[in-house]
Amino acid sequence: MAQSLKNLKQDFVSNLTGGTINEINLVTAVAPATYILYAALQTRLGFFKSYGPLQFVADFLLSAVAILFSITLYSSFPLLLNLLIISPAILLHLGQPRNTKRPAKPKPHNVEKEANSVPEFPKKAFLTVYRGSMMVITCCAILAVDFRVFPRRFAKVENWGTSLMDIGVGSFVFSGGMMSAKPVIRSYLVKRASEPLGARLKSAMRTSLPLLVLGIVRLIMVKGVDYAEHVTEYGVHWNFFFTLGFLPPLLAIFESVSPAAFKMGISPTFVYTLLSLVTAVGYQIVLEKTGLKAFILVGDRNKYGLISQNKEGISSFAGYLSIFLAGMATGMYTLPRAAQSQRFGLLKKLTGWSLFWTVSFMIAKERWGLDIAVSRRLANLPYILWVASFNTAQITAFYLVERGYFYGVEYSVSVPKVLEAFNRNGLAIFLVANLLTGLVNISINTLECGRVLAMGVLTSYILVLTLLAVGLDYKNMSIKL
Repeated sequence: MAQSLKNLKQDFVSNLTGGTINEINLVTAVAPATYILYAALQTRLGFFKSYGPLQFVADFLLSAVAILFSITLYSSFPLLLNLLIISPAILLHLGQPRNTKRPAKPKPHNVEKEANSVPEFPKKAFLTVYRGSMMVITCCAILAVDFRVFPRRFAKVENWGTSLMDIGVGSFVFSGGMMSAKPVIRSYLVKRASEPLGARLKSAMRTSLPLLVLGIVRLIMVKGVDYAEHVTEYGVHWNFFFTLGFLPPLLAIFESVSPAAFKMGISPTFVYTLLSLVTAVGYQIVLEKTGLKAFILVGDRNKYGLISQNKEGISSFAGYLSIFLAGMATGMYTLPRAAQSQRFGLLKKLTGWSLFWTVSFMIAKERWGLDIAVSRRLANLPYILWVASFNTAQITAFYLVERGYFYGVEYSVSVPKVLEAFNRNGLAIFLVANLLTGLVNISINTLECGRVLAMGVLTSYILVLTLLAVGLDYKNMSIKL
């Protein structure tokens, strides 16, 4: 009976073809929409200035439950949900005067002194909201996918196509790449030579080791309890933690290119965009001109031992590396402190790069230009470009909301505490979410749960994760993995 249930669960997430990109964009637009409502409540009513139980409930409903509903109960009506969220914000905007006072203009800085100092990376509301929202929707989806209330078109596709969970995996890697840009930015702005390769590799291994350990632990747990697996996702033994764990050493090697490029006056954004594109195009050429694509999709899984057993995870690593590099390129211009003289500089860059990635994706995608279908399983060129396009567009949307409502306002006022908490300990919360997902699947038959029970379980699950995240943030604890 247990084996039969395992097969049913495997079939439930197998051989899926996904949905449309337009629907994915509408569903994920709920995150910027809730930020608009949060901003309206904050700037018009000062609702979240004092944070108590009532504010936590409202924050939880906006930052977590709305996202959960968008991928479940309102999955077929994303536009309606967006309108329901934005409508109160419009009424507040029209009917209430602004409550948040803008500060006086800052005194001009000594530009030369600032340029020669070590750059600071101030907290930026739009980046925190972007990363926090991405973490919330990822945590929601990894459990919701096991229930029938979660549409099959949102689950990961088998070979070709686009889905909500496909973009979620890539976004996780893209976001991690953004945060990895800080040491490169420091080296570039202070004209300092980067560390020797050996030192960089040693530091990278310290970052990788916990992730690889988590991957091994997850592998042991999954095999130990005979948990239902979707083998064609990453392979027999590979999992997402291994992909994350092997990225830092490769990044340390790629950083060897930076010093020479910087001496030539090439911006780090251009350098890492070029590295990303070279990796993506090179990988796509290998897929098309060799037998690699056919081997991954239909090849014998046991022909070359561990390599063929984990062919998806090993081969797609090149694609995820390219996504990571694209994320780094984005971090190069979003993380540093903005110059006072460039009031619309960041908006221009975000808009320009978002258009660049979007046009590149349109050129490469199926039925356009190169006529290549998107494949998360391969992590091929159109998939890479889609992830970069989607994420830069999302960041631009959050930045527009922040600039429209909170320009010149201090950071603490402009960020929902729930999203800040998810962002602060994202990887730790993601690990707990994976453990809770396994616990729920072992405890109940998710396939037989009706809507009411499924939503009860999912809401309780995301509430537990939210309480954990907010609790850690309240205790001023940052768990680094």
